[in-house]
Amino acid sequence: MSIEICTNSVASCVAAQKGGADRVELCAGIPEGGTTPSYGEMVIAREELSIKLHVIIRPRGGDFLYSPLEVKAMLKDIEIAKSIGVDGVVFGCLTADGNIDMDIMKQLMEASKGLSVTFHRAFDVCCDPEKALEQIIELGCDRILTSGQAGTAEAGIPLLKKLQQQANGRILLMAGCGVNQNNIATIAKETGIKEFHFSARESLKSGMIYKNTAVSMGGTVHIDEYLRDETTPEKVSNTIQAYQSSL
Repeated sequence: MSIEICTNSVASCVAAQKGGADRVELCAGIPEGGTTPSYGEMVIAREELSIKLHVIIRPRGGDFLYSPLEVKAMLKDIEIAKSIGVDGVVFGCLTADGNIDMDIMKQLMEASKGLSVTFHRAFDVCCDPEKALEQIIELGCDRILTSGQAGTAEAGIPLLKKLQQQANGRILLMAGCGVNQNNIATIAKETGIKEFHFSARESLKSGMIYKNTAVSMGGTVHIDEYLRDETTPEKVSNTIQAYQSSL
């Protein structure tokens, strides 16, 4: 079993480590599905962690069809991440027709030599998952993060099981999205997958006493800016224990 926690801050990274995680994926922009974290976040996370640190390389939210300028930024972000001493990077690129963009992926793979590479959930919006699996193996990626092209990994069990059989040990599949202490054992048993990705976050209230809720930092986009989500060691530990107790 290998447990990766999707973290949105250094504090969440530290909590994941305390809870018994094997690895973290550090992201910014979690509501958008994760974007590249800042240089400062990567540096401090590396200083604070003894477990493996992976970072997402994703210049923006939205789709996975990238322009030449965005690819240039991704290559630079990989270079920076490598210089900091991260253990791995996480990315994925598609063509306009929903296939794996082999040309861009080859550029990113070349830049990532020496690092572990995870193809992220761009896989879950590709048009042909069986074909994509073979292409990602051909590229030399170490693993694929996937929910089985469903809203959650639990809902995606049928495809996850099929993909695990197709992979046949040639690449690691990591089940992610909606994984928690109540379903991790079921997902593992039904699919045979042994790597899991989840956030284990809880909502924390702001310490602010004075609050001006009439002003939104996102303009027309309104979120509760006096509430934030953070990984807790207890949720990480409880989920791991739920899996281990099922063995």
